[in-house]
Amino acid sequence: VKNRLPKFTSEETEMVKNSYDFLGLNYYTSSYAANIIYPDSVNITYIEDYQVYQTGIKNGIPIGERTGSKDIFVVPEGLLELLVYTKEKYKNPIIYITENGMSDVNVTIVEGVNDLQRTDFIRQHLLAIKDAIQDGVNVKGYFIWSFLDNFEWSSGYTQRYGINYVDYNDNLKRYPKRSARWLKKFLSRYDC
Repeated sequence: VKNRLPKFTSEETEMVKNSYDFLGLNYYTSSYAANIIYPDSVNITYIEDYQVYQTGIKNGIPIGERTGSKDIFVVPEGLLELLVYTKEKYKNPIIYITENGMSDVNVTIVEGVNDLQRTDFIRQHLLAIKDAIQDGVNVKGYFIWSFLDNFEWSSGYTQRYGINYVDYNDNLKRYPKRSARWLKKFLSRYDC
């Protein structure tokens, strides 16, 4: 990537050094990774920029419970490890979890509102954040992805990330899912 990025002068480098107000982290899952070098450096896309092979399965065993997305597994300990690593590597910045969620496949309303897996996903990830905070990580906020089922760039309307079900066939009528009701109850216990 280096040769495709703009060149900074030493003055510009000093100006932007440590200039952020907070760090926003999107966390959905963890994966196993291995280094790979793409031989065709002319036609590189952002995926090849990683120069990493990623998978959620090692020796036939998934890294965590499967979700509606083939690439997202339930791995809350990965979030905890990421938060602790960020604290240690970057001098404990203010962190907001700006996206955290999992998808269901496009299911019926009855199936969709009974999202037990998402409810447990949220609970497990909030516990991981609690553990990180108790370890001194400076987490200031948490945002679930997503409030509503929506259009996803890579999968259109076939994946549902929302805590509220959107009926795409009935004027976008919305139905709170079990996860929304659980979250409301959870937040009401803490005057949030």
